[in-house]
Amino acid sequence: MATKGNPGDNKTRSSGSMFIVAGLCCAFFLLGAWQKSGSGKGDNIAYQITKKAEHCSILAKLEFETHHGNKAFNDSMMEVKEYEPCSEQYIDYTPCQDQERAMTFPREDMNYRERHCPPEEKKLHCLIPAPKGYVTPFRWPKSRDYVPYANAPHKSLTVEKAVQNWVQYEGNVFKFPGGGTQFPHGADAYIEQLASVIPLNDGTVRTALDTGCGVASWGAYLFKKNVIAMSFAPRDSHKAQVQFALERGIPAIIGVLGTIKLPYPSRAFDMAHCSRCLIPWGANDGKYLMEVDRVLRPGGYWILSGPPINWRNNYQAWERPKEELEEEQRKIEQIAEILCWEKKHEKGETAIWRKRINNEYCSDQDSRVTLCKLADVDSVWYKKMEACVTPYPETNSQEDVAGGELKPFPGRLNAVPPRIANGSIPGVSIDSFQEDNKLWKKHVSAYRRINKLLDSGRYRNVMDMNAGMGSFAAALESSKLWVMNVMPTIADRDTLGVIFERGLIGIYHDWCEAFSTYPRTYDLIHAEGVFSLYKDKCNAEDILLEMDRILRPEGAVIFRDHADVLSEVKRIVAGMRWNLKMYDHEDGPLLPEKILVAVKQYWVAGETNSTFS
Repeated sequence: MATKGNPGDNKTRSSGSMFIVAGLCCAFFLLGAWQKSGSGKGDNIAYQITKKAEHCSILAKLEFETHHGNKAFNDSMMEVKEYEPCSEQYIDYTPCQDQERAMTFPREDMNYRERHCPPEEKKLHCLIPAPKGYVTPFRWPKSRDYVPYANAPHKSLTVEKAVQNWVQYEGNVFKFPGGGTQFPHGADAYIEQLASVIPLNDGTVRTALDTGCGVASWGAYLFKKNVIAMSFAPRDSHKAQVQFALERGIPAIIGVLGTIKLPYPSRAFDMAHCSRCLIPWGANDGKYLMEVDRVLRPGGYWILSGPPINWRNNYQAWERPKEELEEEQRKIEQIAEILCWEKKHEKGETAIWRKRINNEYCSDQDSRVTLCKLADVDSVWYKKMEACVTPYPETNSQEDVAGGELKPFPGRLNAVPPRIANGSIPGVSIDSFQEDNKLWKKHVSAYRRINKLLDSGRYRNVMDMNAGMGSFAAALESSKLWVMNVMPTIADRDTLGVIFERGLIGIYHDWCEAFSTYPRTYDLIHAEGVFSLYKDKCNAEDILLEMDRILRPEGAVIFRDHADVLSEVKRIVAGMRWNLKMYDHEDGPLLPEKILVAVKQYWVAGETNSTFS
């Protein structure tokens, strides 16, 4: 017969078990330290340590599903500053394109529509609220056609563009029929017309730039062709153009062709487009067309749809003097000739030019043309736009593509980019590129284990705040999402050109300032090494508040950085209505790099719920 145990024995065994667990954890620590020192057997040991030590975690499971009303979870309440909601007047606040501040700048050349960020003493240190009734946007592709009214409650465009089929208001949603000023029969039909001239069906054309994009329907329908467009428009009296684009799940920023260069590298886009974009292409000695030429890849296409094309038949409808329109088109044709663009097509109100693949046929360029300094072509952040022509990279024959030929997409996504193959990126070799690609596939695989929603379509608009060579975006590549690859202006190496050569899109930015977008425009933000990079450059609090501004309610953030850096991030974020969980590096708990994952809580203007509730 079994004997009944003594309660004292149970306590002894319980205490013994605790000592055993503690001893195991210490053993794992020592084994991991030995592995980290270089004497161990590599990643496999660290991975096994991680698996066996998982039960030591003191953090609750992080919830990624949308619920609209989660309470905050913070694992430490020490030294936490609670950030209060901003006033409701800031619901659509765009710090560097603030309307009131903009009006203090000159209107010449659209200077007042450009970036003008607030000084330190005028920065907001509060949380931008979502409008009352805010809901999670529809998933793609439904989001292309429908946006909840509560998310962007501005009806101006439904009145201003009523006859042009841009946007309609129906009950509690906005409907986007895919129309536009220059494509009354819909963007699909318009794009098919372009495809009769431009190779849009075989991956040759992958990246596009849409200047003065409106609600970005051109970019929305290009996704059918596996073409990704970077769209931009100024923040204007209609308020919601770019906001609508991003709510629809289309890449877009607030921007304008004005006095400073576009925030993209040279030879970035396969195609550029202007559909009634109201940009004076022939003015200022042609500097706007020269800037398009700078960012257009050799062999790329430029499309101009609307005035002054076919002015003879349309000057009355446009209510403009025919002499003025004739002179405008003459100047455009003249600048295109100086740039060595070849006119491929003109029909109706649409004209298409193609940039030559190299400079072999342009040796007799107009002697009055000023060539830009080759060393400065990618130094663009807040640099003045100049009326100069960007030189082509040198070629060995008339058949060579300047800068290197690209494979059709998706082949170019993981192929060695020409800028790396020809050694033009200091410190980056073919081997290091391939290793980077392999590493980020491993990292993203770990992210998928943490967040099962990553490939579900829950996250459409994704941002990588420190994009490197774009390998995070390449590992995530899916028709369900797109990634805005941000190249910090203070990064050790400028690899944004590499990102574009991979068939991805991106932009230069300094994270000491606000990003050129509306609040609540990204579903998922990835921040690898951002806070180490900006240490002693600017305030981590400002960067985190900006991340909160652009992140949608119940959106997620993945931080990857050193443990000590993330501890400070964690302390700040604990007061921002975000739920948090820290994870070990996928190669083991003893590596100093950690992963911090956050989910922004759902809350709207007027709610009094506290971060600490």
